[in-house]
Amino acid sequence: MQTIMIIFGTRPEAIKMAPLVTELSHRKNCRPLLCVSGQHRRMLDEVLCAFAMRPDYDLNIMRENQSPVGVTARILEALEPILRDTRPDTVLVHGDTATAQAAALCAFLAGIPIGHVEAGLRTYDMRHPFPEEFNRRAISLVARWHFAPTEEAASNLRREGVCRDNIFVTGNTVVDALRSTVRPDFSHPLLSWAEGRRLILLTTHRHESIGPTMRGMLRAVARVASEHTDIAILCPLHPNPAVRSVAGQVLSGIPNLRITDPLGVTEFHNLLARSFLVLTDSGGVQEEAASLGIPALVLRDKTERPEGIRAGALRLTGTAEEDVYRNFLLLLKDPKIYRHMAETTHPYGDGRAAVRIADILLGEQICGVRDKEPNGNPVVQE
Repeated sequence: MQTIMIIFGTRPEAIKMAPLVTELSHRKNCRPLLCVSGQHRRMLDEVLCAFAMRPDYDLNIMRENQSPVGVTARILEALEPILRDTRPDTVLVHGDTATAQAAALCAFLAGIPIGHVEAGLRTYDMRHPFPEEFNRRAISLVARWHFAPTEEAASNLRREGVCRDNIFVTGNTVVDALRSTVRPDFSHPLLSWAEGRRLILLTTHRHESIGPTMRGMLRAVARVASEHTDIAILCPLHPNPAVRSVAGQVLSGIPNLRITDPLGVTEFHNLLARSFLVLTDSGGVQEEAASLGIPALVLRDKTERPEGIRAGALRLTGTAEEDVYRNFLLLLKDPKIYRHMAETTHPYGDGRAAVRIADILLGEQICGVRDKEPNGNPVVQE
């Protein structure tokens, strides 16, 4: 019986780890323990409820106006005695958050093997995104199992000297999550508000964009909204006060643009699935949109998810106001380009990533995932 501790603390981590928590809980030879940091308290709790996950340990570290340094320090201090008392066989972390980096460091110092889910994403620019690029690269230094979502992510790890035998291409667990959240019978007042118009979803929160850059991007959106009354733009705002301040100043008073508080995961996924287009600087939303066949404009200068750009499902706009404006108009006016993006086969897996990761960790699949099917989906080699 293996004891595997899954640790996460933010909404995106929780969404992507939920399928793995469920899968491990169904395995007879596994005792999963769920530990949450509470880095994002309210948004995390909503996802825990949506996926019926009950933490065994809650560090509850969130503080008002918290900093990455404070988050890291509180996680290290709170997690150390839990790892000492439980001595799990493996600690699993996800992606590139402060929670993931601090938990991996704590497990490393305790001598506990680490599995890194969504490993190998890179921009090779420590400032974009900040501090996520540092976090994920630091985790790669101490992880034993590197669960790469795509072959490109695995190639990054190999180039950095990670042992090939420790790298497994599994697909992205976000595709697994979408299978359980998107429903054909979904209805919502926001769909009624947008009825008869093309629904556009807008999300922005990146640390490096806050300030003049974000203001310019949102001005571009406001200009398009005022020129095209046949679209309805929905903007669920991140709780960061700096983001809310800029968005409130630039986007308020536009009749066909609705600002809301953060949406629940089921609401968000189903509204996304029914959108014409999404504009986002979120990493996870890039994957979700591509997986659902919704064209996405990526409001960033660099992305660690270039597979979606190369496949044609995503379009990197940059962050300059005129570039965002031009690309937004292009997708609204050119049906050929739009159709190409919408019909592109996404590169993020087939919805069985959690099964593959569980098999590898529990010794039911020794070689892991090495190749891809002709359609781009990962397969397990026996």
